[in-house]
Amino acid sequence: MRKISLVLVAATMFAAVNVSANSNAEPVNPTKNLSTQIHQLLESNSFDVEEDLTAKVQFTINKDGEIVVLSVDTVNDSLEGFVKGRLNYKKVDDIDFKEGRTYTVPVRIAV
Repeated sequence: MRKISLVLVAATMFAAVNVSANSNAEPVNPTKNLSTQIHQLLESNSFDVEEDLTAKVQFTINKDGEIVVLSVDTVNDSLEGFVKGRLNYKKVDDIDFKEGRTYTVPVRIAV
């Protein structure tokens, strides 16, 4: 009788551990989340281009969770203005950021 109760307790504990391990949600990748939000901010544009436009954008996140564009490295002035206008001081949601850290993201406007 004692062995049966010991086996039942062990089985119950095993089942409880399995359920709690499976119920944990998969953690969100903060870099992917930030990249997705930037993509959405730059998504609708009216560039009529004959070749791809590229830029390298350096920015930081301030204490209010807003993007602060530091520089846009591109040869196209209209792309630089577009990126700054769309990203500068736009609030990003639900990211784990370090205030003052510099981020770099490539931007490409395709034909």
